[in-house]
Parts: sequence; structure tokens; C-alpha cells
Amino acid sequence: MSASVNLIGAGHVGRVLGRLLAAQGFHIQQVLTRSADSAREAVAFIGAGGVATAYGQLQPAAVHVLAVGDDQIAPACAALARAVPLAGSVVFHCSGALASDRLQAARDAGALVASVHPIRSFADPDVVAAQFAGTFCGIEGDEGALAVLTPALHAIGAQPVPIKAEAKTVYHAAAVFASNYLVTVLDAALRAYQAAGIPEPVARQLAQPLAAESMANVFRLGAAAALSGPIARGDMATVARQQQAVSAWDEETGALYRSLVAPTTELARRKVEK
Repeated sequence: MSASVNLIGAGHVGRVLGRLLAAQGFHIQQVLTRSADSAREAVAFIGAGGVATAYGQLQPAAVHVLAVGDDQIAPACAALARAVPLAGSVVFHCSGALASDRLQAARDAGALVASVHPIRSFADPDVVAAQFAGTFCGIEGDEGALAVLTPALHAIGAQPVPIKAEAKTVYHAAAVFASNYLVTVLDAALRAYQAAGIPEPVARQLAQPLAAESMANVFRLGAAAALSGPIARGDMATVARQQQAVSAWDEETGALYRSLVAPTTELARRKVEK
């Protein structure tokens, strides 16, 4: 593949995609960032491309990647549409929370638009680039854009997963539940152990096998089948005592416990139905 690619924004995600695309024969044409130094750093990481510091310096390309922050997607797209002929090109952004409709300025200029969201952490770009194979990417957008991007994603080792554009925010919330809020719940468990007089390092040792086995069961059996504990047994008296005790110990953690009772009760109902 030799399609020309311009990168607008080159943080961790943009750099990784640039390096992977370049390795598969895509022509990384220009890298535009807020400063020449950051653009040069990105070009060095990618191993290809020329430095650009203004939209007016960009040349037409087959694909334009907007690897910018969510609040910059629409302004960056508008600036791109003003500066570069986009008819027939593909423009996509990498946000997990926003849909491709934020690229309307490019669509109005004749481009095909999409969003591509790699589902993983990019804390260490070198490691991610080396271990990208198998990474799932949530994709949505114009059919013609996806026809171009899907084989490109397969070429860099990604596994594209089509999602509904209108549910993009809920899709992103799924990752928050699976990652961020999972950490919050585990923190509540660790603090509760410590409230019972258990040192924090020991608390982690106690929680680890419970959490690891529960997660393994969810991914092996499904959430309903993996559920255990007092709600799964129908022991709501124990749940009420725990809720009262946790609220007395820490009001905010008590509110968290209370908020989880109803969805866990529904999960237990699904388990019985199966």
C-alpha cells in the first residue's frame, strides 16, 4: 500500500499509527503539530514524513488522520477543510467518545469521514507499536471511508469492530466501566479491608485472587454466570447489613455500594433465568 497520509496531531496515538502505517508501505507525507520540535520528534519516531507547523503548509493526501484531543477535532477539521482540497480523500479521527459527525466540515468539502478508536492504553508508544497486533479498533463512518480504512487496519495488525455512530458515547463508557470504574471498585474493596484492620499490602493479596477469578469467569462464562455472593444467593438481609455498615464507615463508599445493588440484583435475575 502506498497511499499518502497526513497526520494532524502526533501524540502517542498519532505516532504509533504513523509508524505502523509507514511500516506497511503507506507514504507518511506530513506531520502537523503545534510546534516544529514536536513535529520533528514525531517524524523521528515514525521514521518518515515531513514537518509542518501550519495548515497552509499541508499538501493534498489520500488520508488525513486527526490525532488530536476531543475538543480540537471539529476546529482542526474545519482548518484542514479550509487549507487543503479534500474531495475524494478520507478524513478520520481517533476519539473513543465522539463520532465521525464531528468531521462535517470535511464531509462538506467532499471527503469521506470516519472514526477509528484503538482500544488500548498508549502510555508507552514504543511498546504499543511493537505489540499492536491483535488490537481491537472501534470503527464507524462513511461506507467509502471504511472500505479504505478496514484493509489498512488489517495490514497493521488491528481487528476492526464496527460500532453504531449514535452509540459512540455509550461505547466509550464501556471502556470506562471495564477499566477506570473497575479500579474504583477495587479501591473500595482495599480500603474496606484496611478499615477492618488489614494492612494495605495484605489487603491487595486478599483481593487479588477474588478479583482475578471473578474477571476470568466473566470472560469465560459471561457476567450472569460469573456472579456469586449474597445477592446471587438472594440474601438481601446480609446486603442490607453490609450497606448500613459501609455507609457508617464511609458515606461515599456506602453510596457506591448502594448504587450497585439494583444492577447486581438484575444480573442475579438473569442468572436464574439462564
